[in-house]
Amino acid sequence: ASGILACDIFRVQNRLVMILETTEDFSFERKHTLDQSNPKVQAWESLMWNYQQALPGAKDGEKWMLMEQIFGL
Repeated sequence: ASGILACDIFRVQNRLVMILETTEDFSFERKHTLDQSNPKVQAWESLMWNYQQALPGAKDGEKWMLMEQIFGL
């Protein structure tokens, strides 16, 4: 329902990188709204905070941050 077609998460030591394949009309704002009203997503997010560490510079409650692509081939 959110427009995510595929999701891959990679790990190196204590860092995760997530790559999403989405529909053209995907928006993080819409995904956030859907997630806030989904009890299963909220339970999962609460559990995951036990294992995830916010990056330096992250806002309060922010686990995932958008990256800037610096190279593509």
